[in-house]
Amino acid sequence: MTAPIPRDIPDLPPIPGHVVLPPTVVPARAVLIPARRRPVAAFRGLIALLALTGVAIELLAADIPPTTALSHFTIQSGILLALIMLASARCAWSAHHPLPGALTGAALFYVVAAALVHHVLLAHASSPFATPDGTGTAWQTAATHILHTAVPVAAALDWLLLTPAGRLHLRQAPVWLLYPLAYLAFSLARGELLLPGTQDRYLYPFLDVAQHGYKIVLGNALLIGLALYALAVLLVALDHIRPDPLRRPR
Repeated sequence: MTAPIPRDIPDLPPIPGHVVLPPTVVPARAVLIPARRRPVAAFRGLIALLALTGVAIELLAADIPPTTALSHFTIQSGILLALIMLASARCAWSAHHPLPGALTGAALFYVVAAALVHHVLLAHASSPFATPDGTGTAWQTAATHILHTAVPVAAALDWLLLTPAGRLHLRQAPVWLLYPLAYLAFSLARGELLLPGTQDRYLYPFLDVAQHGYKIVLGNALLIGLALYALAVLLVALDHIRPDPLRRPR
């Protein structure tokens, strides 16, 4: 005969060296399989095509060497956005996990920053750095509107309507400013290496050391940097208060 099982079993002492792991939260993307989003992929492919079209027109129609055109922040940010959109389109078409929010947010931030600098500082008649109108060809004007208006608006619509909300974080804002800071150093170094009187020695009038001096140029760069940081913070804030277009109602 077997001994009866006692009603009250005393608590056993813990096993020495046994570590109780705290509960962990598994992200949804680790267990949910993303669905194919072919209309989204097609739209992002069109954005990439639009950005590359603007870059190609600028390189072919501009009366400056291609290396000078490629040195502009607008051209570089347009190429970066096109690459990010092509990669995002592939993820949406193939049902892969989306690109990190920090990467797609940075691409959006750069094209919007380039557009704001153009419209506020370069194209606005009241700006002290405004460039005269009508100096370029019709193709150059088309490239300007594509890169500074159509592409940023399309990228913002993709972000607002087709991208999950809440993926941006405030800690990413200073990281996004590293590229504009590196571009500032590149632009100033390029101007110092070129001979005085060279066409487009300084790529932007507010960075023209030969005309304004380093004190004013660095002051301009500081003000623009603060404005860009405010823009980055605004994007992060909007990302957390906007509705999530991909969340299904319960």
